[in-house]
Amino acid sequence: MDLKQYVEIVKDYPKEGISFKDITPLMNDGKAFKAAVDEIVEYAKEKEIDIIVGPEARGFIIGCPVSYSLGVGFVPVRKEGKLPREVIKVDYGLEYGKNVLTIHKDAIKPGQRVLITDDLLATGGTIDATIKLVEELGGVVVGCAFLIELSYLDGKDKLDGYDVLSLMSY
Repeated sequence: MDLKQYVEIVKDYPKEGISFKDITPLMNDGKAFKAAVDEIVEYAKEKEIDIIVGPEARGFIIGCPVSYSLGVGFVPVRKEGKLPREVIKVDYGLEYGKNVLTIHKDAIKPGQRVLITDDLLATGGTIDATIKLVEELGGVVVGCAFLIELSYLDGKDKLDGYDVLSLMSY
């Protein structure tokens, strides 16, 4: 299935000069969304993962159905102040600024095989920060799966040494 036909390009959003890749048409189409999730599920099966980790909020959209399909847990990575229990945190840069990500301190057990999911790989800052959180807790990142990769931003370079699946590339 050509998943790109379900991605809407929105020019100058969220600010001038950015061509936003809107995945809501993909999510609105049950067959297309299922096809995308199923592709990531097959990738995850090959990796023999124990748990899925996804940064907010679109990482939840991708990771939760993958987690459900595999019968494994899902761990949310959230912005500072959003998780209710003890957390660890990391500062990171975004395409349009800076942010802090957190994860519950007990979310990953040492040695767990982790798949990180998100909708988009751009500059790699969010996923790099997520990897740092997982590894600080002793998790082993065995793969990173994305719907879209913006190859012109070289985000994959930050993930050197990690296996990456991107269903679409721009």
